[in-house]
Amino acid sequence: MSIQKSLQTTLVHTDYAAPAGFAAFPAPIHHASTVVFKDVAAMRSGEWKEKNGYTYGLHGTPTTFTLEARLAEIEDGEHCLLAPSGLAAIAMVDFALLKSGDDVLLPENVYNPNRELGKWLEQDFGITARYYDPLIGAGIAALIQPNTRLIWTEAPGSVSMEVPDLPAICAAAHARGVLVALDNTWSAGLALRGFALGVDIIMQALTKYQSGGSDVLMGAVITRDRALNDRLALAHMRLGMGVGADDAYLVLRSLATMKLRFEAHDAAARKVAAWLKARPEIATVLHPAFEDCPGHAIWKRDFSGAGGLFSVLFDARYSEQQTDRFVDALSLFKIGWSWGGANSLCVPYRIGAMRKGWPAGGQLVRFNIGLEDPLDLIADIEAAFAAM
Repeated sequence: MSIQKSLQTTLVHTDYAAPAGFAAFPAPIHHASTVVFKDVAAMRSGEWKEKNGYTYGLHGTPTTFTLEARLAEIEDGEHCLLAPSGLAAIAMVDFALLKSGDDVLLPENVYNPNRELGKWLEQDFGITARYYDPLIGAGIAALIQPNTRLIWTEAPGSVSMEVPDLPAICAAAHARGVLVALDNTWSAGLALRGFALGVDIIMQALTKYQSGGSDVLMGAVITRDRALNDRLALAHMRLGMGVGADDAYLVLRSLATMKLRFEAHDAAARKVAAWLKARPEIATVLHPAFEDCPGHAIWKRDFSGAGGLFSVLFDARYSEQQTDRFVDALSLFKIGWSWGGANSLCVPYRIGAMRKGWPAGGQLVRFNIGLEDPLDLIADIEAAFAAM
């Protein structure tokens, strides 16, 4: 039954509905906090965990469900949950799987905010966070305790670039009933097939190559096991994690070109890294595709590409003040965190303060090679060497 509406009510309620049958390549953007149900029965029958209907904007819209499905496909996974950032995705895993009295193992080369989260778990939640040599491989079995519930891996470490033996770590963990989570951000899910190597959970920071525009913060947690996904989904819901439709759309829009961009970053980075390797200012190039990078043989076995991120160690004769001057002298390279965008970045790290047991040596500087001409980037670095 229609009712007579005032002008004000007409501004809020319309009888118009767009005709069905519209189709286009871009995924539609669905903005919603409130989801409207056709009747009370539909409202009461909604189950947010099933993702076969809609209950509230925080639990998903067609836009976010589409992105989750596509990310799971890329990783050969079955289930995906989106988070507001990569760090939020890491926290979701920890709070879903760990409780007071539990133990978690993290590699010494772990993403530093993950290390800070480990400290917080210890200080305020009664969860022990212990650290292991990223090249430990099967030797991690000796570190697993009866209360160890989760082992984090990062392949490779996003600053010092060691490549772990994931199959060996997973075999040791699963023999003791321990779950393994992989931070697969470096390869964007393109160059490393984590589930095929045995990991249980894959985390990615979609802020990087999936976005590609240096303009989105987002994370994802991908699994194959339904029961494990349900545990993660409960934490996702209880922590109130959600992403905006516009940001989800930006990532969806970029996925079609991600592999092409990743390969372009990879080719340019290898060219710049090879040039740096021949320079007298540089003692070591920490790039997994180069033989002298720790874990190179494992990279060669397990990876199909490398992307644009690598680090270098300067010759020991150069002080921190000099390498800072080098970074400041760069023109095309900007100083900033993250990677995966079109613009090249360069950041100096006080690696000795970050890494327990880091051997004394030269200053570490990390490069993200963007989509500029690598010859121009080389010229920029050469000029900065001269200014150092």
